[in-house]
Amino acid sequence: MASTKRSRAKVKVTETSKGSNCFVPVVTAKVLKAAQAVRWYSPPFSPKNVPRFYDVSSFTEDPDLFQFIIDLFVGHYEGFPPSHRPTCIVGCDARGFVLGPPIAMAMGIKFVLLRKDQKAPGVLVEGSGYSKEYAEAHDERMCLRLGSVSPKDRVVIIDDLLATGGTAIAGMEVVTALGATVTQFGAIVALEGLNGIENIRKAHGGKYKGVPIFTLFSDAMVGDGTRGDPSQWKLKGRLVPLGEARSVQESYSLIDVPVGQWSTRDFDMEDTHGGVRLQARERRGEKEGGEREETRVFHASGLRD
Repeated sequence: MASTKRSRAKVKVTETSKGSNCFVPVVTAKVLKAAQAVRWYSPPFSPKNVPRFYDVSSFTEDPDLFQFIIDLFVGHYEGFPPSHRPTCIVGCDARGFVLGPPIAMAMGIKFVLLRKDQKAPGVLVEGSGYSKEYAEAHDERMCLRLGSVSPKDRVVIIDDLLATGGTAIAGMEVVTALGATVTQFGAIVALEGLNGIENIRKAHGGKYKGVPIFTLFSDAMVGDGTRGDPSQWKLKGRLVPLGEARSVQESYSLIDVPVGQWSTRDFDMEDTHGGVRLQARERRGEKEGGEREETRVFHASGLRD
């Protein structure tokens, strides 16, 4: 199958700290604009009991934003020397299945599904159990079908979040068990307070300490302004009956452009002593309080000042 080729600029990246082997895109107005379009929900409106549940549909429902995010990954990987360029994208179950295919198609390489709990067909290799930032009934295990990656493959593992690092470690474990090389782990958002990078570096006696990590945004960059919870919610729970769905959607303005969406924010940016000052003007409907302004300062690595 032919890849979908389009013109894209090489993505400029910076190391978060010298020798960390962790990379982020150089901060630009467009990168910050994308970060502040990532929607999140609080526990009452989330499928998991975590302080912020980041919603992958924030960008899949916005084609321009989705394309920009894919271009950041593809532009980064296409900038690798040919001898290090990925030959395979492995997507983590399940949101890596959303990100991985368009990256792989754009690069003309294969995409492989990293499944949970023996859900893949064929002869499998399964990793050890791992835990995540939220409680599950049992530790999950990742698996790959034998033959899906080969010892010649240079693999990028893709997921939506880097939290505790459990999913990343599980993916690295089974990919390397088949002889392939993990050339990088990539994610959209890094939850910096959960020590994911540190956990990856320490896992299995430091086996993966040399694997580069590439994340687009920190959770500090996303900020507080893209909370997706409906305001003044009076209903019990978050599941509404079929017959009431349309009226609830309209009465709570859930069909309106959500706060923080890509197309609703205008940005001014200026350098400030090694950081970047971002002034955002967000246009909201009358029910959400009209226009507001927000000023924040970030370091070049994307960390909030």
